[in-house]
Amino acid sequence: MAHPVGPAKRPTTLLAGRYGHPLHPALVAVPIGAWTSSVVLDIGSRLAGSPASAAVAAHAAWWLLAIGVLGALAAATVGFLDLVAIPPGTRAWRTGLLHMSCNLTATTLFAVGWVVRRDDVGPSGGTSWGQILLSLVALALIGAGGYLGGELAYRYGVRVADEGTQATGFVAPGTQPGADPAGFSSSTSIPKES
Repeated sequence: MAHPVGPAKRPTTLLAGRYGHPLHPALVAVPIGAWTSSVVLDIGSRLAGSPASAAVAAHAAWWLLAIGVLGALAAATVGFLDLVAIPPGTRAWRTGLLHMSCNLTATTLFAVGWVVRRDDVGPSGGTSWGQILLSLVALALIGAGGYLGGELAYRYGVRVADEGTQATGFVAPGTQPGADPAGFSSSTSIPKES
């Protein structure tokens, strides 16, 4: 009988990245970085000493919202390709759906924030506290989605190379495959989590 996690480790298409090199984790850095920077600039716009500085910071934050939304759409596309490889009805699949829901909700909130600001992208008083609060809520959702993405990769092994492939990275030059240069015995077990 085939192990049920097998298909979730393999890409469904080359667009999702090669085996052992998924694109989704690489692409999520764009929206996370853009949106985090946007929040920092928004808060900075409220603390800026001059109206001109506040306007520049708010305007830059507005552009970062857009960059984050575009990056999130790219990341979501390849993330969805990873999701469809997970067997439906499993804990990993449910975690994947929750991960996707958190991130798409956050993306929607950031997009709404971008649209609301488009008529005045550089207010001299800085970004409004309401818009900053909206971005902070969305950023919290991104954090929750990121935690769930970590569960998918590190707990359930979605799109992570199998242990045999991983073991090849731990063979020291000049040793036999199967030899343990680190001194661990093959009987060492990993504690099971309930």
